[in-house]
Amino acid sequence: MSKQLISSGSKMEGPIGFSRAVRVGPLIAVAGTAAIQPDGSTAAPADVYGQTLYCLAIIQKAVEEAGGSLTDVFRTRVMLTDISQWELAASAHGEFFSEIRPACTFVEVKGFIQEDWLVELEADAWVG
Repeated sequence: MSKQLISSGSKMEGPIGFSRAVRVGPLIAVAGTAAIQPDGSTAAPADVYGQTLYCLAIIQKAVEEAGGSLTDVFRTRVMLTDISQWELAASAHGEFFSEIRPACTFVEVKGFIQEDWLVELEADAWVG
């Protein structure tokens, strides 16, 4: 079975040694995705909703580059530094997934690599 690596162009991929997404057969796994703009700055500073939308757009692009679509996503994980803001992240998540309705988990974490990241998301998809 072949393995397809998907890059988002993030400057962090090489030094850390990861891919934005990996497809093996019909399975696509999308790595933890923060709201990192092409210049390395954080999109939507201090805005959980805006950062979540940005992350989901990155995830959608990665899934599509791997040959899938959002309708193939069966699981998402939403990690927040402040769980009291879960409804903002949930609202953005619903804009992408209200009809698809993947299994979804929201958790609070102590922090991320950059202090201004408020949310990270992961997704898994099955194509076929």
